[in-house]
Amino acid sequence: MPLKLLSANHGAALAATLAARANRTGRGFCGGVYPITPSTECMEYLCLQEIEKGRVLKVESEHSAMGVCIGAAAAGARTFTATSSNGLAYMAENCIAAALLRLPVVLAVANRTLGPPWNIWADHGDSLLLRDQGLIQFYCADNQELFDTVLCAFRLAEDAAVVGLLPQDRYPMPTKRM
Repeated sequence: MPLKLLSANHGAALAATLAARANRTGRGFCGGVYPITPSTECMEYLCLQEIEKGRVLKVESEHSAMGVCIGAAAAGARTFTATSSNGLAYMAENCIAAALLRLPVVLAVANRTLGPPWNIWADHGDSLLLRDQGLIQFYCADNQELFDTVLCAFRLAEDAAVVGLLPQDRYPMPTKRM
């Protein structure tokens, strides 16, 4: 088998694509995408993928990208988006809403410093902005770890114990007495 070098952006998009394809019998996949450096390549690569049951929607802002993911996750679809820096700050309101609703949205963040001054240096200040808002955050050291973590993030996000759902067979709904 030939080796293929994938960038971190391509690895995240490929992992999201594989998770989307693995969900063919479920309610599908949906991704809201808006480009922002340095995560633009992730969105571009994801848009090129063929997903049998789902769509990747190009939207007008990061805020809308997370809004698409919130709607799709509420309908039961697997969802994914990626962002960075000021884009994450712009979508913060919707990230907090998704966390409060315990929606299983997977978000890849290519860490980049928030301005001022405007720059593109690596920094965790953008993702740490949402540190205490109910989001589970993983930080990856290399491309392979990122690929594996995105795949695992879908499994973790859909776990009933993490989402806060109670199994219906263990905790049945009370019946109305007359």
